Amino acid sequence: MTKRIGILTSGGDAQGMNAAVRSVVRTALDRGLEVYAIYEGFQGMVDDGNFIRKMDWDSVGGIIQLGGTIIGTARCEAFRTRQGRRTAAKNLIKAGIDGLIVIGGDGSLTGANVFRQEWRELISELAEGGEITAKEAAACPSLSLVGLVGSIDNDFTGTDMTIGTDSALHRITEAVDAITSTAASHQRTFVVKVMGRNCGYLALMGALATGADWVLIPESPPDVENWQDVLAERLKAGRKAGRRDSIVILAEGARDRDGKYIGSSDVQRALEERLGEEVRVTVLGHVQRGGRPSAYDRILGTMMGYEAVNALLSIKPDDEPIVIGIRNNRMTRLPLMESVKNTQAVAEAVEARDFERAMSLRSGSFKDAFLTFKTMVRALPHPVDPTKKRFRIAVMHAGAPSPGMNTAARAAIRLGLDQGHVMLGVHNGFEGLIEGEVEAMDWMRVSGWATRGGSTLGTTRRIPKGRDLYAIARVIEDHHIDALLVIGGWTAYETVFNLLKERPNFPSFNIPMVCLPASINNNLPGSEFSIGADTALNSIVDAVDKIKQSAVATRRCFVVEVMGHYCGYLALMGGIATGAERVYLHEEGVKLRDLQSDVEKLLDGFNSGKRLGLMIRNEYANPVYTTEFMCSLFEEEGRDVFDVRPAILGHLQQGGDPSPFDRIQATRLAGMCLDYLLDQCQKGEHNSAFIGMQNGQIRFHDMRDFDRMIDAEFQRPKEQWWLGLKGIASLLAKSGPNDEQGG
Repeated sequence: MTKRIGILTSGGDAQGMNAAVRSVVRTALDRGLEVYAIYEGFQGMVDDGNFIRKMDWDSVGGIIQLGGTIIGTARCEAFRTRQGRRTAAKNLIKAGIDGLIVIGGDGSLTGANVFRQEWRELISELAEGGEITAKEAAACPSLSLVGLVGSIDNDFTGTDMTIGTDSALHRITEAVDAITSTAASHQRTFVVKVMGRNCGYLALMGALATGADWVLIPESPPDVENWQDVLAERLKAGRKAGRRDSIVILAEGARDRDGKYIGSSDVQRALEERLGEEVRVTVLGHVQRGGRPSAYDRILGTMMGYEAVNALLSIKPDDEPIVIGIRNNRMTRLPLMESVKNTQAVAEAVEARDFERAMSLRSGSFKDAFLTFKTMVRALPHPVDPTKKRFRIAVMHAGAPSPGMNTAARAAIRLGLDQGHVMLGVHNGFEGLIEGEVEAMDWMRVSGWATRGGSTLGTTRRIPKGRDLYAIARVIEDHHIDALLVIGGWTAYETVFNLLKERPNFPSFNIPMVCLPASINNNLPGSEFSIGADTALNSIVDAVDKIKQSAVATRRCFVVEVMGHYCGYLALMGGIATGAERVYLHEEGVKLRDLQSDVEKLLDGFNSGKRLGLMIRNEYANPVYTTEFMCSLFEEEGRDVFDVRPAILGHLQQGGDPSPFDRIQATRLAGMCLDYLLDQCQKGEHNSAFIGMQNGQIRFHDMRDFDRMIDAEFQRPKEQWWLGLKGIASLLAKSGPNDEQGG
């Protein structure tokens, strides 16, 4: 069984690699293993010297928020040769390492597998040449290998996301959002080139998230030879319809149907000739790799690192290597070389100009996103078919504002208009519905909503009761509403559930209704991710990163209070993403003995030289042991050793522009909700439902099951998947491998 493992990062760096390194080191130490970091990737393995270094618990402290990789990465030509791999094997054997965790792309993982396959032969050669002893050879008879995919391109088959992709999307959306504002000021066209090699994921999802006008990706080149003319005409039509800016996003591997690469200068020249105006180019380049990792990448790297160690311990000497991926929000183990082969098949299909195969090899969500984007970028919807029955679909927001609400409304309204239906916008939530604040929406009415936070339609927390129900029934009748899409949180779900129960008294309520989850609290049944929760989590992470920087200079402990009501999602995930040493959740409760134990750990830590303490508390964790109480207790007990400050983040968690994850998810769910409502209308049925991803599948739940799926007293689901991550959070928050009481 493996007792001493090495970890390295190789190839291009990706945000979140440090989170993975931290997780691997601490999980392995907790399992009783010795861990060595191999600095500078395979080059460090070949060079040896001081590049193979033993790690302890504190070696990876304070790195989770850092971009890049603290153990370095480098291209290594020597490792491509057998002699180089022979030298690398000798250095590993001298260090007693017989297990390897490699974080990199498909090229790095392929090279690592070649190394593993040659291991026994290399040992024999080294032993015969007297470069290692028989005892050293016997101690490392085989090499166990587990891979983690660190690549911003998200081009690895078998996993939904790779480490670094979400952060890269953050960089892209931030840049394009900024470019859009200046482009609109001057009525200018911009071409934005993004990374991705032979994968169009960053370009496509970046375009979908930013409301761009056109995208060029390797997997699906323009389907006409005169694509330059079509593109120019599309941009002209958009300007004529009222758009002040034109944004074209280009993947670095984009090409035309003949296989000829399309460069940013090609697009610029074609548009300048046809539009008769100056076109600007922005090549984002390595800014997409840089900067702090997003909350998602920190959590993904953490989960993958934890799973990688467990997988390495379970591998038998002759087992094939595996790679850790994420499918449907769950960690999964994949055959490494089979996944590499499938990944390379996409590039081969693109190179062979078999673009249908290239698209088929991508995930279903990739293809759906591409089809949705083709509709969203139209200058105007398709002309109405007079032979087709038109339905009147109302779209509204309800409950507290949540970033991504506007994105979802825009998607539903444009997709509905493109199919010829009448889309109605309800202002100010159910209060507005009661007052009859209903407006017919047109295509340009929702222009710019993809990137905008808050709720442009307006929202309230009012739950209709008594006479309100009669007023809603009249508005539904007066405006001939055939179906209702409600985007919101608990208020939305509870109200639609009540309308369902009141159908015997109000026949007007016999229309299909569907709820789309939008709540930063992530406390809705049937959905593992509510729209807005990812944005709120990133706001928490940004704030805590700054707090940590201010605290280390003064030996200070911060107690950070985050939102969530009685749901601890933001607190726990925020704790994992920021490296907090303690998280207080209402689901677990808080006891006085817990606080006493935490005080003792803080004292021990600060007396041993640490300069920062970080505790994260869910706002409703305990009605007695409040944030103020905890601060007072810690301050009193830590007198002359450390001081304490509270940080109540408040409504900044509800504000800000939605994250790429929330924009993409909102668009996808809105399209599915619209399809559900139209299907119900066409069948003459009037079922009500709520949508969400649960157990890896996006599905609709019957609204009649709402009360059976919730803990009504605390307004949260009976089942909360993220509580299963509490063990990982506690392990990584320990002060060391021998700390049995990790926070």
